[in-house]
Amino acid sequence: MTRRMERISEVVRGEIARVLRQEAADPRLRLVTLTRVDVAPDLSNAVVYWSVFDTNQDLDLESVQDGLESAAGFVRGRMARELPLKRVPELRFCHDPSLEQGSEILSLLRDIADEQKT
Repeated sequence: MTRRMERISEVVRGEIARVLRQEAADPRLRLVTLTRVDVAPDLSNAVVYWSVFDTNQDLDLESVQDGLESAAGFVRGRMARELPLKRVPELRFCHDPSLEQGSEILSLLRDIADEQKT
């Protein structure tokens, strides 16, 4: 990925995060963290990777995915107004389990450390 595309991806990620945090009314989207955005070189589409760091584990990931998909048009419209891009990419959302996996690994390491202390 070129440096230009990395910058565009980061700007797009920041704007999507801002819109979801400040303007989206859907409560399913409040705990979403955007981990990465991959924008096509021709700006035709963007894959937005998301995760939820929910310590209660009572959040339905399918429900969050549905909320993101239904908000895609709204978010894209806001991006068109705010970003200086000739073409605003179509958004596709994909769940990224890396935060949950990292949390599980840290928990296991804490358990091992606690066992070794006793």
